[in-house]
Amino acid sequence: MKIKILFSISTIFATALFASTSVCNPPNIKLKEPPRLENPDSFSMILFGDTQTYTKFTFNQPIFELMTAWTAAHKDVLNIKATLCTGDLVDKNDYFLPSCPKYKQVNGNTPSMDMWQSVARSFSRLDGVMPYIIATGNHDYGIISAENRNSHFNKYFPILKNKCWKDCLVSTTPNGQGYMSLENAAYEFDDKNWGKLLVIALEFAPRDCVLTWAKALTKSDKYKAHKVIVITHSILETNKNVVKICEKEGYKLPDPNWGKDVLEKLVSDSENIKLVLCGHSGDITRFQSKLDYKTKANRVVPIVMFNPQSCGGWDANGGDGWLRIMEFMPDGKTISMRTYSPLFAVSATTQDFAWKKDKEAQFKIEIE
Repeated sequence: MKIKILFSISTIFATALFASTSVCNPPNIKLKEPPRLENPDSFSMILFGDTQTYTKFTFNQPIFELMTAWTAAHKDVLNIKATLCTGDLVDKNDYFLPSCPKYKQVNGNTPSMDMWQSVARSFSRLDGVMPYIIATGNHDYGIISAENRNSHFNKYFPILKNKCWKDCLVSTTPNGQGYMSLENAAYEFDDKNWGKLLVIALEFAPRDCVLTWAKALTKSDKYKAHKVIVITHSILETNKNVVKICEKEGYKLPDPNWGKDVLEKLVSDSENIKLVLCGHSGDITRFQSKLDYKTKANRVVPIVMFNPQSCGGWDANGGDGWLRIMEFMPDGKTISMRTYSPLFAVSATTQDFAWKKDKEAQFKIEIE
């Protein structure tokens, strides 16, 4: 009995010791530029772009799981408060077959349920580690791409999936099917330098009732002094044009608001929305863009679009593992954006490509 008790205690101790030890990369790989905070008093959030090209191919699915595993391993090193995702978790929400005759091509080699299982499994790396905040995209609805507002999102991302949500989730509103879900949800964070922050995730082409909910939330006595970040799937194109109208046949959503409408109805007269994040737009030559949007009060709100899914060519490897490290500097107004690939960093052969350092991939913004 004594031996069993001692074994149990030592096992618990070893498990706790292992859990508290952050192995950030393969131990034999000595990174030349390992990810670190620029200022030790900062905190960060990690931004993922659209994941659909990772999930629609079985051979790409492990890349996204590597990205979420990397994020979990760097929680302490980068003082990560949350992970954000711009949506299009899957390529087809409710399609039984791997191919899509509508597009006259084989668009992935997995049916929808395998895609949902894959992306839920990848995000499970963060369950119990940190909250993740997802803005659903057009491919997360309908059959192939937003023919209606039906989605399997709530099935694979129920509120009980990640216990970290209970500490920061403060409000939701019903989805297009009339159920409460994380498709439209607000999360609260606190920092000694930044004060109170509110991150609001909105469904693809959000309905008027959703924008009304979000607007009321930001203007309420409880949150009007918070710094607000809005993340939704489609606002800005890679060419820096704001999305003005449904740009693709097949969307038959009731009551949609496209990028221009979202900005006019939610952001234009806001006093505390400080940043808008989005994805959706893709280009094999560039995967990001930025626009300074001016409110009615002449206040500047940065809109940052990030979507690496077409890196290496459409239907390639999902996006080269690129993610964005958003570092919130201790001055309470500057956010440093850096673009990093855990996929390239895992090998000494490719680690020199792990940081993307052009002016669109590495920059700072100041919020007003």
